[in-house]
Amino acid sequence: MTREHGILVGVDGSAASLHALDWATQEARVRGRGLHLVVAYALPSFTAASLDGGYAALDDDTIRAGAQSVLEEAMLQVERAGVPAEGRVVTGDAAAVLVETSRTSDLAVVGTRGRGGFADRLLGTVSSALPAHARCPTVVVPLRDAEGHPVDGDPPAVRPVRRIVVGVDGSPPAEAALRLAIREAQVWDAELFAVSGVPVGAMTGMLAWLPSAVDHEQVLRDVAEGLDVVVDRALAGHEGVQVKRHVLDGTGAELLTEFSAATDLIVVGSRGRGGFAGLLLGSTSQAVLHHARCPVMVVTSRCAEDLTR
Repeated sequence: MTREHGILVGVDGSAASLHALDWATQEARVRGRGLHLVVAYALPSFTAASLDGGYAALDDDTIRAGAQSVLEEAMLQVERAGVPAEGRVVTGDAAAVLVETSRTSDLAVVGTRGRGGFADRLLGTVSSALPAHARCPTVVVPLRDAEGHPVDGDPPAVRPVRRIVVGVDGSPPAEAALRLAIREAQVWDAELFAVSGVPVGAMTGMLAWLPSAVDHEQVLRDVAEGLDVVVDRALAGHEGVQVKRHVLDGTGAELLTEFSAATDLIVVGSRGRGGFAGLLLGSTSQAVLHHARCPVMVVTSRCAEDLTR
């Protein structure tokens, strides 16, 4: 598949999207790639003719002019940073437009206010729908302060990526995430930590079926051996890259969320099935997206397959 665009960025004029644009600009500079900015808008399903006179201005020309203004502001922001960029205004659902454009992009970046309410998870927003369906890895950049609270004022400065944590559980999506995390660590010359979570203390999930006499420490050692195999396999051809490995008591979502407080980028794999069940019930990737304090890169099996073609 031909990747015509470098880094795709969804922009809507909000502080969260402009903060994500700052992150994407920094990523583009380090990778030596350009940015492709997209502003998508859609008219309400009802028509202006059916509304009272006070709403008569709600037409395509007016909304498109506003969208164009948003794009121009974002392009100016990127121009000041000296990164090559192109942009366009598109009519349509933002998530659908970005998913389609992701087919020819190396990476997609969107922002989120980080409030993570139930309605967002149930109905799906761009920051939750895009990672599940994109055909390239997606980075969701939260607009949160150091304590993890949503920011209502000026956004914080974007930090360079010096420490990366990737969740590894032995599944194909996690291995794809590990491979991309290794590439990202090479680009940034960043520290890379591979983390596996095993809830031996709570004995939940699959471990709940184990006999109570099972040696918890042995379980952790066995998982650590498996983690070494997976990491060593992913490192083939990447001489000089060091990956620190940690097997810890806890679920992947809990551990990655905790690590996000002292990390510059979390990388997590996802089966990428999307759909109602995934958004409502939540997987590790969905849970991390809603609670992480740093940017989160989601790598689905689908987009990993596309990138290797």
